[in-house]
Amino acid sequence: MTENKHQVVVIGSGFGGLFGTKALRRADVEVTMIAKTTHHLFQPLLYQVATGILSQGEIAPPTREILADQRNARVILGEVSRIDMERRVVTSQVLGRVTETPYDSLIVAAGAGQSYFGNDHFAEHAPGMKSIDDALELRGRIFGAFELAELAETEEEIERLLTFVVVGAGPTGVEMAGQIAELAHRTLRKDFRSINTRAAKVILLDAAGQVLPPFGAKLGEKTRQSLEKRGVTVRLGEMVTDLDEYGIVVKRKDGSSERIEAVTKVWAAGVQASPLAKTLAEQSGAPLDRAGRIGVNPDLTLPGHPEVFVVGDMISLDNLPGVAQVAIQGAKYAAKEIKGRVEGSPPQKPFKYFDKGSMATISRFSAVALVGKIRITGFIAWLMWLAVHLVYLTGFKNRLSALGHWFVSFLGSGRSERVATEQQIFGRLALDRLDHGAADLVSNPGVYDATRAMIEETRRAELVERALEEARLTDAGERGLKVDAAP
Repeated sequence: MTENKHQVVVIGSGFGGLFGTKALRRADVEVTMIAKTTHHLFQPLLYQVATGILSQGEIAPPTREILADQRNARVILGEVSRIDMERRVVTSQVLGRVTETPYDSLIVAAGAGQSYFGNDHFAEHAPGMKSIDDALELRGRIFGAFELAELAETEEEIERLLTFVVVGAGPTGVEMAGQIAELAHRTLRKDFRSINTRAAKVILLDAAGQVLPPFGAKLGEKTRQSLEKRGVTVRLGEMVTDLDEYGIVVKRKDGSSERIEAVTKVWAAGVQASPLAKTLAEQSGAPLDRAGRIGVNPDLTLPGHPEVFVVGDMISLDNLPGVAQVAIQGAKYAAKEIKGRVEGSPPQKPFKYFDKGSMATISRFSAVALVGKIRITGFIAWLMWLAVHLVYLTGFKNRLSALGHWFVSFLGSGRSERVATEQQIFGRLALDRLDHGAADLVSNPGVYDATRAMIEETRRAELVERALEEARLTDAGERGLKVDAAP
């Protein structure tokens, strides 16, 4: 990196981070992207990874590959733990290794995580839908439930395994419930012998009074009817108060409670801004809302810190929704402002979001779309959804591969990504039980372990001795059993 050039640090490799970095391609700056994953995640299609339609690689291409031709950009792997706005330094770490990166301008696009509304222990048995790890774990849980039901010995156990509860009737919850129902009623109907997959129950819960609130009452009602037509039980006005490995407890508006026996639960309700929003608020005095989002100036900067831009799901400004387009447009705006400052151009007008509409799939050949005042449902909306998602998928090969998988899944009944392992289900739980997560599995490079070195040397000697003996047997012709020829 060239030290005398304007240094831009971008936090996050999601829509905001990636589009912000790419928008600085021709600027006279050096860009450092810091991200806790090595990929750019196309989050709207996570549910298709969880239900076996797409592979994780098709919606999460390597960030380094995407930015390989952008000579003024580099990528650092690490989770940001601290931002010192006075020193203008970002501190990140991965597996115990700490890195400090200075900046002249900063774009924070760290996104949002799943919110369990103060009940974080729910995550153990009800994964969210915010990462590849979440999607793979859910894939294991969903397909694993059918496998275990095939082995079950009682009707009660079968019913518990074949009951799937999705919490949250927003776009993610609707799409997830619709795809699980399609799996049970269409894709898997001929694959098992002891169970009838079409008897599976898919329940969509929400404490709100309608499905898809941001889409309006009319589209919400049409979506509810479409889901119920496809075998999904929609239960509104019911709040989750507890859950465990085998079931979930809901409380109705009238105060009564009910326990639903269900092994597989999916949490698609609520989001919480990245903890970095709190870090920024403490140093800048900017306010935080109930979802942890930080208030920003009309130009997306922080009060008293014009060099710090915050974009995407982290911001609280003009009631902007937490969707990809807000992050993309905000990041491009921030990048243009940084480029203009370096070139000595006057500042831009305040950021203004252009709403390109919202879409959600219900099931095969069925979706809802809200574009301005136009409301579209059914097959036309589904085709629109298909086209938009193909356009925004990163990379030609990913678009082509996704199109092929959609052809197989939607025109046929196959799901090419049905591999599920115990590691996908229990790996996260095992890591959570370590004091410092995965870092506890990595030895400190500064500590010399004499015992381990001795074991390695002993093992090396054994391997050398075995190799010499294998060569001797071959050269001496002593392999196999020799039989004397008959007289």
